[in-house]
Amino acid sequence: MSERVRFMRLIVFFDLPTETAPQRREYARFRKYLLKNGYLMLQKSVYTKLAIDSRILGSLIARLEENKPSDGLVQAMQVTEKQYADIVCIVGGGEVREEVESTDGLVVL
Repeated sequence: MSERVRFMRLIVFFDLPTETAPQRREYARFRKYLLKNGYLMLQKSVYTKLAIDSRILGSLIARLEENKPSDGLVQAMQVTEKQYADIVCIVGGGEVREEVESTDGLVVL
C-alpha cells in the first residue's frame, strides 16, 4: 500500500546577539549552516525548508538542536505546505515577489 506524501514546511525564527565579534561569528556560522542545508531566507532572521513528511521534519529539528548557537533564541514551527501556501505578504510600497534562487535541491516526483 502506497503511503500518501504530505509535504511539510519547517519555519525557523532566530534572534541572536551580535554585539561582540564572537557573537557575530556565531550568528554567521548558524546562518551559513541554514543556507548550506537548503533553508531559504524569508526575512532577515526567518528561514524555511520543505520536508517530505513529519519523520524528516523531526530529523531537521534534531539537526537544528545540534547546530544551535550558544546564545540567543532559535524557534522552529512546522506547518503543512497548504498552510504555507496561504501566507499573505503585506508590504509597504510596491509589490514583492518571491523567486527561487536555485533549483539545485529540487526533486521532481
